[in-house]
Amino acid sequence: MAKFSGRTATAPRGRTPITTSKTPDTVTHEGAPAYSRDPKGELFLLAVSNMVGEDTFYESAGDRDARYASLVGKLAVEDPAWTAQLLKWLRSEGNMRSAPVVGAAEYVRARLAAKAENPDEAWSNRRVVDSVLQRPDEPGEILGYWLSQYGRAVPKPIKRGVGDAAVRLYNERSVLKYDTASHGVRFGDVLELTHPVSDRTWQGDLFKHCIDRRHGRDTEIPESLTMLRANRELQELPVDQRREVLGDPERLRAAGMTWESLAGWLQGPMDKQAWEAIIPQLGLMAAIRNLRNFDQAGVSDEVADGICERLKNADEIARSRQFPFRFYSAYANAPSLRWGPALEKALSHSTKNIPALGGRTLILVDTSGSMTGIGISAKSSVSPLTAAALFGVSLAAKGEQVDLVGFADGIFAHNLKKGASVLKEVERFVKRSGEVGHGTRIAHSLRAAYKGHDRVVLISDQQTFRDYEGSVTDAVPQNIPIYGFNLGGYRGAAMPSTPTRHEFGGGLTDSAFRMLPLLEAGKAGKWPWEDQKAADQAAS
Repeated sequence: MAKFSGRTATAPRGRTPITTSKTPDTVTHEGAPAYSRDPKGELFLLAVSNMVGEDTFYESAGDRDARYASLVGKLAVEDPAWTAQLLKWLRSEGNMRSAPVVGAAEYVRARLAAKAENPDEAWSNRRVVDSVLQRPDEPGEILGYWLSQYGRAVPKPIKRGVGDAAVRLYNERSVLKYDTASHGVRFGDVLELTHPVSDRTWQGDLFKHCIDRRHGRDTEIPESLTMLRANRELQELPVDQRREVLGDPERLRAAGMTWESLAGWLQGPMDKQAWEAIIPQLGLMAAIRNLRNFDQAGVSDEVADGICERLKNADEIARSRQFPFRFYSAYANAPSLRWGPALEKALSHSTKNIPALGGRTLILVDTSGSMTGIGISAKSSVSPLTAAALFGVSLAAKGEQVDLVGFADGIFAHNLKKGASVLKEVERFVKRSGEVGHGTRIAHSLRAAYKGHDRVVLISDQQTFRDYEGSVTDAVPQNIPIYGFNLGGYRGAAMPSTPTRHEFGGGLTDSAFRMLPLLEAGKAGKWPWEDQKAADQAAS
């Protein structure tokens, strides 16, 4: 990885695309003076951190979702191309699920309400809906959202976009995995509402079967649907004969059996034999979620080695589109040490955009109460602090001369040994939460920690307390750049946007970090979907 050139304090500076007011015109949630962002900047920061329908430390789910819907609607009318690209990027490289799905529905609703003319075909209502639906259960999710919020009159662009996605995503395996009673809108509901047409015979048979399945009349499965037929054969086996099938993993694969369905089908424990029969078919996310279960069942080292090889494979990590914190979570929950080196490698692959920083760098990681009180999502025990620590430690491990500092009401230095395990250092850093209080005093902490560094990287939710000794932007010399990675997406920026004061939507991926070499080179900032080529050139 190419490093930035030495000291850069007097070099020309670029800007991030997120702009703010020039003077404080609002306040943070803790009452400090703050700077309002332009609508695009506010929506971007909110979108990369919005799990939809979930409370955060400072904002209720209802307020947060209403703010998101309002911003999407406003920008869908004012700049449909930008908004469409945001939503598409959010679902792909941004790795978010609910926010882009809800955003696409609100995009269509706003443009129809405004009677806006169709923009370029690439940003049409239909194409935008199709672009955010990437998993087979998501056509049902966007329809479920619309039906719950706006009733049964679903607009044609949504129906057509959903229909396009159904043709692209629906196959026999997806039916077995996602068309279950736990989903409010089933595959058959989607198909009856959108009426997609496929030119593939087997898929036409599948669509008809899904509708029959929804209405309980799927007594016969068409011959073209070989996986569904094989699965039905397994379902009809007497329970006392089912364990014998574990000796034939190919039969399980041909029947589209998942680990979740296998557990119920066996009507018995998922023991060593059961896991080893199904592990070759597991996706990477399913594998890392079950490392503890593998250990408890006594899965052999030979099978475990196969999983580890997958975790070490950069291409497989990229295809899995897992957030970096998933690998830390797996490390923290797996009792066996045999997974550690492979998870370390997987984490390294998943943070490839984090650059090696030349010169002297100060990294400040927020350890306040708002970073530890609520998990990243309702289903996750991982806190925003863990994500912040992961990025902070990863950045520090790659840098040349780095001071990693935790802060709240005060500061603490966290020293990394050269070559230390990032996973272990993240664990050690997170355990220090509360060591210097629970407040968020960014300006005070900057003044205390800054010792002539070439740059400052601040990873926080930015909801700083009022500081009567000075502001965040004045806490270090004006020619020293501060790169703020915002993990909260709240209203109100702690510092204004200037050539040396930059704010990024940290979200839960490392994609924002590729902006650093561009800004160090003094180039104008672009949105993530615009800057990849330029970032690659700057790093080479």
